Amino acid sequence: MNQTAIFWPMLLQVALVYAVYVLISRRRIAAVKAGSAKPGQFRENQIEPPESIFVRNNLANQFELPVLFYAACLSLFVTGGVTVVTLALAWFFALSRVAHAWVHVTSNRIRYRRPIFTLGYLSLAGMWIGLVAVLLRAA
Repeated sequence: MNQTAIFWPMLLQVALVYAVYVLISRRRIAAVKAGSAKPGQFRENQIEPPESIFVRNNLANQFELPVLFYAACLSLFVTGGVTVVTLALAWFFALSRVAHAWVHVTSNRIRYRRPIFTLGYLSLAGMWIGLVAVLLRAA
């Protein structure tokens, strides 16, 4: 298996973070133009207008569980532990994050967000179990 293949789902996750940054910028600019926010209120990030609150919350989410994803991907690469299974789990995680972000920044329906999050959470757990298996075989 090509070990560098693990970087493609990782790059999708990185692209998602950049997309969310673009979206929050657009929504904040729109809020300022509409008069529902003032540029100064973003200085301390204490008050977020309704137009961008879901996006801000999603952006924070991109630096929580995905941090473990990056660590798992890099660890699998370094240990030669990228397999068809761990790669599939990585793709599943990255795609689940895209779906989660979409729901979060649009309808923000917990009914849809929670199961998507849970599937991603479990796929990431599978990646870590795969890393443990690689480490135990090497021991």
